[in-house]
Amino acid sequence: MKLIAIKLKNFRSYKEETIIDLDDLTVFVGKNDIGKSTVLEALDIFFNEGKGAVKLDKDDINKGAIADGDNNIYITAIFANLPAQIIIDATNQTTFESEYLLNVNNHLEVTKKYPNAGTAKVLIKANHPTNPLCSDLLLKKITDYRKIIKDNDIACENQSVNAIMRNSIWTHFSNDLQLNEIDIDTSKEDAKNIWEKIQTYLPQYSLFQSDRKNSDNDSEVQDPLKKAVQQILADQEIVEMFENIAQRVAVRLTEVSDLTLEKLREMNPEIANTLNPIIPASNTLKWSDVFKSVSICGDENIPINKRGSGVKRLILLNFFRAEAERRLQSGNSQSIIYAIEEPETSQHSDHQKLLIKSFIELSAANNTQVLLTTHSSTVVKGLKFNHLRLIAKNEDGVKSIGKIIPNQLPYPSLNEINFIAFRDLTEEYHNELHGFIEAEGFWNDYKNGRPTINYNKIFRGSATIQQIVLTEYIRHQIHHPENTSNTRYTFEQLEESVVAMRDFIVAQRN
Repeated sequence: MKLIAIKLKNFRSYKEETIIDLDDLTVFVGKNDIGKSTVLEALDIFFNEGKGAVKLDKDDINKGAIADGDNNIYITAIFANLPAQIIIDATNQTTFESEYLLNVNNHLEVTKKYPNAGTAKVLIKANHPTNPLCSDLLLKKITDYRKIIKDNDIACENQSVNAIMRNSIWTHFSNDLQLNEIDIDTSKEDAKNIWEKIQTYLPQYSLFQSDRKNSDNDSEVQDPLKKAVQQILADQEIVEMFENIAQRVAVRLTEVSDLTLEKLREMNPEIANTLNPIIPASNTLKWSDVFKSVSICGDENIPINKRGSGVKRLILLNFFRAEAERRLQSGNSQSIIYAIEEPETSQHSDHQKLLIKSFIELSAANNTQVLLTTHSSTVVKGLKFNHLRLIAKNEDGVKSIGKIIPNQLPYPSLNEINFIAFRDLTEEYHNELHGFIEAEGFWNDYKNGRPTINYNKIFRGSATIQQIVLTEYIRHQIHHPENTSNTRYTFEQLEESVVAMRDFIVAQRN
């Protein structure tokens, strides 16, 4: 199952509903405090329900929404690449399509609504039958199905299996289902089991924030091995092994308790008859607690969360490099989403290049997605345009998150992205803008009417003074660093020249 989009509404700085498309590798860029990490943390809340890295509280409700009288947070996840078969009640196989659980685009769309930042109410948006004679079947009991079948004389081969009865009813009314996109409330008593089963098909979500905490009781975001435990324990073969162990233990416990009660009856049958053994079901056992102390430690048993941020990030870097290799070789039936905030932090540029290479490889593995936030132009330059999402807001404060498209330049420019997203000002971008203006034959038009400054030109040992515009002054210094007879341009002048060229290109295109 693949996460293809997320919607946020009334969550922190996202007041209006904001839709974010996701790919196998999605990297969020934008200015500080614009809401990049918010997207990753919203997904942690959605998938891990407060048991992951982030806990939801009332401060997460958008303040503007509160002022408007709306205290509900909405986090929606939309999925594609759905399993061919699912089990949502008992053991009978069915499909999302035959249960009318998909939206009009044939995607699974799940919204978690948090009233006053409290317990989630789970809604599935589905193009679903609304004919009163066959609507709300997922919320009904088996006796309700049998009554509908009897009252409408519906042919049904097996009236003991819910999925078969639902299918028979919908088939009977197939010419008048009155399909409409509605929200199915899975918090209702008879739908809770359905949502619990659907959850088992969702991807695992692992958020890494290795610079956020630093105590012995840190959550598993500090140590990749703790996330690895979750993945390993989700393997179906291991799940079956644990179930087998639990059943064998249950059989032995039953033998012991039966013998104990038998002996007790010999002495006091009245008390013995009031006692019964309670043995937890295998699916309620917390096997992960057995491995809760797993960690990567140094020679002196110093845990990773006590190491410096550079070391923690370096360990994470190589964890993801190893994961890329392992998942590319293994076949991965379990879907997983890795989310990492600013992985480049405390890393040398050479490590950053290795890191982004490993993320690209990891996202190419089956059932694997990678989400990143970054402030690094080095990371951005290792990506393709379809990987990037620019977070911005307009003058009214309304957020938008979209794929990067050409702005001033009519072709994809990573230098332009870095300038827009991070205000990363480079000589390379200056050269690119100048080269475009010159190639389009606009150089003389650009210079016309602009103020000039003195430039000492050295040619074959002789010096001459020329009057040139600021852009040309900077370009000469970039390409002729050996000429030290001119005052070096300032950062402010570089920015002035870049902005001037960007404005000129826009004017020419309009």
